[in-house]
Amino acid sequence: MRSMDAAERRARLGIRHRLAAEARAGAVEQIVESVVALHATDPATVFLSVAARGVGIEPGHLEQALYDDRTVLRLLAMRRTMFVAPLDLVPILQSAIADGLAHKQRKNYGRYLEQQNVVEGNLLAWWNDVERETHAALLARGSATGAQLSKEVPRLRTQVDTAPGKPYSKPTNITTWILVALGCEGRIVRGRPNGSWASSQYTWAPVESWIPEGISPPPLEEARAELIRKWLRAFGPAPISDIKWWTGWTLGEVRKTLALVDTAEVDLGGETGLVLADDLEPTPAPEPWAALLPALDPTPMGWQSREWYLGPHQPALFDRNGNIGPTIWWNGRIVGGWAQRPDGEIVRRLLEDVGSAAEKAIDAEAERMHAFYGEVRAIPRFRTPLERELTA
Repeated sequence: MRSMDAAERRARLGIRHRLAAEARAGAVEQIVESVVALHATDPATVFLSVAARGVGIEPGHLEQALYDDRTVLRLLAMRRTMFVAPLDLVPILQSAIADGLAHKQRKNYGRYLEQQNVVEGNLLAWWNDVERETHAALLARGSATGAQLSKEVPRLRTQVDTAPGKPYSKPTNITTWILVALGCEGRIVRGRPNGSWASSQYTWAPVESWIPEGISPPPLEEARAELIRKWLRAFGPAPISDIKWWTGWTLGEVRKTLALVDTAEVDLGGETGLVLADDLEPTPAPEPWAALLPALDPTPMGWQSREWYLGPHQPALFDRNGNIGPTIWWNGRIVGGWAQRPDGEIVRRLLEDVGSAAEKAIDAEAERMHAFYGEVRAIPRFRTPLERELTA
């Protein structure tokens, strides 16, 4: 069995995730494809992840790709998490992930509606009718916010209390439920936000305005196999448990899909990992590199088993729910954290001694990130202990 130690995995990470200086790219689409898809729960993450991997890229380049050229698309995908994906990956994600999410969302939302007897008659027919009416209103407008749509579609203002009798009980309307379900079904997409690139106040648009012919997803098993191939190309080698965690599938679903993918086992130092069978060639170590990655970046969030690049730094850099904050990297390892203060200054703290040459490279990356932010101020949606300390 071929051995792939931590040093080789870090070299692959630096090159394949375009973090090493020699691997950085000048096109947004190249960067997104290199990590399969960008985490987008926090809108600032998308832009800062591209900035860390780009050469000569400004926020406007990503805005153009997202909202004008529409070569990348924001959608709910793995683990019910928001991602920005290349347009050619969208049909695969629709079949492999989003269709299943749509079914679960409708089931969960329907349960609340049933429990409170909100709807008279056939609930499924009522829900489908509200979806059709919402989609039609969006087609007529071209784009709209949830608030704008709820004025045109009165049933979107239907009130539901998801925690009756609880101290935190607060009735809410179903606008977001319908829009999320339509998004999971691939019928509408999140468009340009109201505000800066760090804003999460999105407008919505019918998918026909993004993809005129609509989304044509491949068969489920074919889509799942292709998604695992793309993940292993970017993140392999890795144990099966990492694939299960990243996709959000059951272990049975992962094993069934892996039977369709040509893989090879490798020794990860006492643990068995998988890699694509045609991807066993050694990766030469890149020149020493530094990177400042944002909260929820797809690289540190790409594996569940993180010891080989995280070391002992989890308590300072993760919140209680497992969300990672802004991290400093040196040659494929996390060595510290950073933050943007309210005045725009980028501040950092190293959690281990990396030497003067590394510190100089890290400072250069901090300057690069400072320039990318410009006048935008972005507080991570999930605050971590170190990020809070640095901005106190």
